[in-house]
Amino acid sequence: MSLSVEALPLFRSFQNSIFNCLNSTTAPLSQTRQAHAHILKTGFFNDTHLATKLLSHYANNMCFADASLVLDLVPEPRLFSFSTLIYAFSKLHQFQHALSTFSRMLTRGLMPDNRVLPSAVKACARLSALKPGRQVHGIASVSGFDSDCFVQSSLVHMYVKCNQINDARKVFDGMSEPDVVTWSALVGAYARQGCVDEAKSLFSEMRDSGVEPNLVSWNGMISGFNHSGLYSEAVLMFLDMHIRGFEPDGTSVCSVLPAVGDLEDLVMGIQIHGYGIKQGLGSDKCVSSALIDMYGKCSCTSDMSQVFNEMDHMDVGSCNALISGLSRNGHVESSLKLFRQFKDQGMELNVISWTSMIACCSQNGRDMEALELFREMQIAGVKPNSVTIPCLLPACGNIAALMHGKAAHCFSLRRGISTDVYVGSALIDMYAKCGRIQASQLCFDGIPRRNLVCWNAVIAGYAMHGKAKEAMEIFDLMQRNGQKPDAISFTCVLSACSQSGLTEEGLHYFNSMSSKYGIEARVEHYGCVVTLLGRAGKLEQAYDMIRSMPLIPDGCVWGALLSSCRVHNNVSLGEVAAKKLFELEPSNPGNYILLSNIYASKAMWKEVDRVRDIMKNKGLRKNPGCSWIEVKNRVHMLLAGDKSHPQMTQIIEKLDKLSMEMKKSGYFPETNFVLQDVEEQDKEQILCGHSEKLAVVFGLLNTPPGYPLQVIKNLRICVDCHVVIKFISSFERREIFVRDTNRFHHFKDGACSCGDYW
Repeated sequence: MSLSVEALPLFRSFQNSIFNCLNSTTAPLSQTRQAHAHILKTGFFNDTHLATKLLSHYANNMCFADASLVLDLVPEPRLFSFSTLIYAFSKLHQFQHALSTFSRMLTRGLMPDNRVLPSAVKACARLSALKPGRQVHGIASVSGFDSDCFVQSSLVHMYVKCNQINDARKVFDGMSEPDVVTWSALVGAYARQGCVDEAKSLFSEMRDSGVEPNLVSWNGMISGFNHSGLYSEAVLMFLDMHIRGFEPDGTSVCSVLPAVGDLEDLVMGIQIHGYGIKQGLGSDKCVSSALIDMYGKCSCTSDMSQVFNEMDHMDVGSCNALISGLSRNGHVESSLKLFRQFKDQGMELNVISWTSMIACCSQNGRDMEALELFREMQIAGVKPNSVTIPCLLPACGNIAALMHGKAAHCFSLRRGISTDVYVGSALIDMYAKCGRIQASQLCFDGIPRRNLVCWNAVIAGYAMHGKAKEAMEIFDLMQRNGQKPDAISFTCVLSACSQSGLTEEGLHYFNSMSSKYGIEARVEHYGCVVTLLGRAGKLEQAYDMIRSMPLIPDGCVWGALLSSCRVHNNVSLGEVAAKKLFELEPSNPGNYILLSNIYASKAMWKEVDRVRDIMKNKGLRKNPGCSWIEVKNRVHMLLAGDKSHPQMTQIIEKLDKLSMEMKKSGYFPETNFVLQDVEEQDKEQILCGHSEKLAVVFGLLNTPPGYPLQVIKNLRICVDCHVVIKFISSFERREIFVRDTNRFHHFKDGACSCGDYW
């Protein structure tokens, strides 16, 4: 008894030290752990107040496992214990932990109050977890807290975050006095959805109700309109804000400048730049990055560079904006040089930096460099995302780098982004360009929610392969699925009809554009129809269509007519088309070559020399025939007539052997298509040097028997090469895919998928 009496003061002192430790907001984690140990030894876990304090300390120190353990050891935890932990998790952005703790609280039979519900709703909002959010809303209704202003406000924010604007409006309309934050959230949501009238009406209603908009309200409207592509509305809102006496801040300027850039309104951009300088925003890194981006979109690369050079400290955002601006304006070399420079300087380049450079190379014909950059990106430990892959895949498709494309596909599968609508569309396009239209269809089938881009990609793929029937079926299926075609859809289906010679069907689609769908035909649609008619030999009808066009025909339209004239060797109309093209595109050597070839087909050698002299005087040279083939994960390029290739001797020997076998089979070279005034034997030699033949034979020499070959040609495949490759596919028992500037040719067993119509 005496020992107990003596121990009592010590015990109370010890208890007070625990209380002091847990009541301190600055107590280090080590003291919290000591207090925990003492509580375990003394059995103080029955004291719920102490346990709750301990929970709070662990949560604030992000020791979530310890916090969860403490909660499990409390015999009868109260609502306050759970709410403390849920609030701490929410505050520290550990939203998944917050929701799981909320769920544990419910399983203990504890109903939430108006203090814990907003934290749970906030967690759902930040996770964009709509289903749990609706469940929490239901619990709030059952418990009678759905009329609490804090709960209602959090529900509005949650539904806005989950893009359920109608549900957000229902909750909002039930609020007695929504505050400026809630008003701003809903107004901004309408703006992001592109609902101009609703956003402006609600904004006006907000002011009429006595709630004065603040900077957040204005900025939400500006950024919302910009996000939804309503750039003019974003700029007008910025101007209205200024007129009404609100001083735009850095966020306002950063929100409006992208819209100004997309509108290419340089004058407005300069004025906002001046405003930013007067307001002392020149040192704001975000403002500087937005200015660089704006000047880049307005094609003012010198102003863009000046803003960058005037920055006190460059950051990765401004570097990305500069690289993107340079590449957007065609300064690929400068963009690549800067990127390498930033990398060498130790700048921590992020996924946006790498993706911008990959897109730059892919969009400017630097496909090999795009593939190399993607490899470097992974070595650097930067993880590609759902934007990187669609930027890379066009490079794979452009040069038919199928293995690289498959590798990118596998990467997207591992990352779980292969069904993303933009990744999926890029995969459809890549496989189609690599000759694997069945793989394109499989990718299309695997996209759960298809948009117009997906449908157009698969229609274009079938068109490229000359499969007009399938293209038209997909076009009809798209509409049965509730997706309306757009101008690009019609370009794709018209191209499909053109490739297969379906003149009547093509004209039906063209005429239905305005009569049935209300889509006005663009220049590219007229170009497709001119090709459709011209390839079918209806050159006069094609010319009549050009003359009756409500639009001014461009080089694409006249080029379609000239190409058709070359196919049918029509001199008179060819001269008409060429004359127009020489005016529109005086520096395009292809137009002079086509006219020269038309003359050559008629043995009009003086005219041929005249056209060639014009080219010489203008300093123009014919683009050399060039073909690419992927062998063992490496893309090889072969040029027509180029004898510098290390395997050229073996290639020529193999070609000679094949030529002998072909002559035994009754084949003789199509020398009519050598449009030069030379001897017959020389014509045969010229035909042997065509790049697509060289690429196919290179593939035969460097791949196992029976292995399919994939070749890309930068020009239209000639008749002789077409016949030769048909023979090779039968003799060597190979599937050979050749993509020229017009379409895909799938050679198998001595036949071609084009049916000799191309």
